[in-house]
Amino acid sequence: MRLSCICVPIALLVPALAHAGTCEESFTKSGSFISGQKFAASVTLPGLTPASAIGQMRGIVVTKGYDVLAAEPEDGSMLIEQPQTGKVRAFPITITATPDGNVRMEAKLRAGMSAPSEPAKAEMCGMLNQLKTGRAGTAAASAGMNAAGNKAPLDMDALSISHQISKDTQRNAAAIPLRYKDKTFIVSGTVKSIDKMDDAYVVTYDIPEPYNEAIRLPGTAPFKTDIFCRLAKGQSVFALQLKPGKRIKLSGVYANFNPNAHGLLLENCRPVK
Repeated sequence: MRLSCICVPIALLVPALAHAGTCEESFTKSGSFISGQKFAASVTLPGLTPASAIGQMRGIVVTKGYDVLAAEPEDGSMLIEQPQTGKVRAFPITITATPDGNVRMEAKLRAGMSAPSEPAKAEMCGMLNQLKTGRAGTAAASAGMNAAGNKAPLDMDALSISHQISKDTQRNAAAIPLRYKDKTFIVSGTVKSIDKMDDAYVVTYDIPEPYNEAIRLPGTAPFKTDIFCRLAKGQSVFALQLKPGKRIKLSGVYANFNPNAHGLLLENCRPVK
């Protein structure tokens, strides 16, 4: 009996060790700096359903600050992004789960971006190795589908944000509302105009047309995206002291995007000191 008691914990540890080793052994790197690097890793947990895997992974990635663009639990697929921070561009990561318990992550960096293998492996396997089966997995999946993360504000100047949204529009305008939903922007720039719309004041940033930019970087879109900031209630005194040409820095939350007019609207905007 004593031997059985000793063997049971060891037997329980074996799947866990194999689980971790399988992910790291599966890790691959391909592509190049010019074409775009690709990283992939996977784990296999018998009994893990696609819906449970995607639900759990959603909770895991949201907690780590990733943007979830689409999640299809029953079909076993999810598209997430490593969000842009400063000059580091966002890049897509696909997660797929199959009925045999295999869950695979694949990250594709954009051309001109690079990342070392070891941190990429640690990040991907660190998430995949959190997956569980059984009741614990079911509970984690349910919580994961309802999880809400703390998204870091996107702090940039108006021209840089305009460039970024314009490039996003060129790639796929339909992804913009998903990418920036509930995202807080901190935008510095110059006032173009202040207008009263309904019961709120709207500040329009002064953004030059691409052909009028002093220095136009290669790869920029041939059109600009205008940025409008609808001020929060209680900001009328601030609004009435603004004038065209004045430097401002406002914080606001994504409200809407018009791909035809190339306009980004932020709401609940307030000055940032």
